[in-house]
Amino acid sequence: MRIAIIQHPPVYLDLNASLDKAAMLLEQAAAKGAELTVFGETWLSGYPAWLDHCPEVAMWDHPVTKKIFARMYQSSISLGGEAFGRLQEMAKRTHMYLVIGVNERIDQGPGNGTIYNSLLTFGPDGRLRNHHRKLMPTYSEKLLYGQGDGHGLITLDTDWGRLGGLICWEHWMPHARQALHNAGEHIHIAVWPTVHELHQLASRHYAVEGRCFVIAAGQLLAVKDLPAELTLPPKLQDQPEHLLLRGGSCIIGPDGQYVLEAVMDKAEILIADIEPNKVLEERMTLDVSGHYQRPDIFAFHVNTDRK
Repeated sequence: MRIAIIQHPPVYLDLNASLDKAAMLLEQAAAKGAELTVFGETWLSGYPAWLDHCPEVAMWDHPVTKKIFARMYQSSISLGGEAFGRLQEMAKRTHMYLVIGVNERIDQGPGNGTIYNSLLTFGPDGRLRNHHRKLMPTYSEKLLYGQGDGHGLITLDTDWGRLGGLICWEHWMPHARQALHNAGEHIHIAVWPTVHELHQLASRHYAVEGRCFVIAAGQLLAVKDLPAELTLPPKLQDQPEHLLLRGGSCIIGPDGQYVLEAVMDKAEILIADIEPNKVLEERMTLDVSGHYQRPDIFAFHVNTDRK
């Protein structure tokens, strides 16, 4: 199975330009023979890294934060909308599985006005196969995102085994991990804003615990791409090219070893091949949903209803 990770930045808070860029990059991945292509957390249309680097944005009723939130909402996508249709078309045209992190909005009914940190998985026929909303926004993300639900805590049947995914700090939520382990995951998508050392650790731990392949996807963001309304801290004001998000995308095998070593500070399409049967070999040693699980002692239930 050939996998591509898109470690290129989006056009920050510009939905149409980011979609154009995604289409171009997917065509390049397809030309390299990719059968599954992954973009990082909220790639459409950019991760709000400014929450961590511009502390004044967390002030109550801060006018700049509200303006940027409005721009995020306008550059987010809604299921069934025009941008969503373009993603379907991209997956179908390239005939591959497409997994992409997005800022998602609801246009009508309950929840409209809220943005969700979501992970969308499209099949080679262009059909949406899974729609997962991040269960708990991470720390300062709570200013911007609503809480997700368990509807997307499932795995999908593919020709190479069962495919699932989680977003960022969900990898430190034991029950979220166990839900996907129990769902028989063979290939796991781990999307992050950037896969720094601690995120590498979480991704490798997930691979060992779940005895599955982990595709860890990060992205790039330079200081110059932050919203112009922000007041930058002094240490960043003279460093427009400095990367706040440094990529770090990698692929990890079910034994915890790297199939593709982490690539930092570089915009490129990363390509690697995996052998899905390695998952079965490693489960002889450990299987937390099988011979290492004790249902006679521990009870586990997942509510997969959509909120």
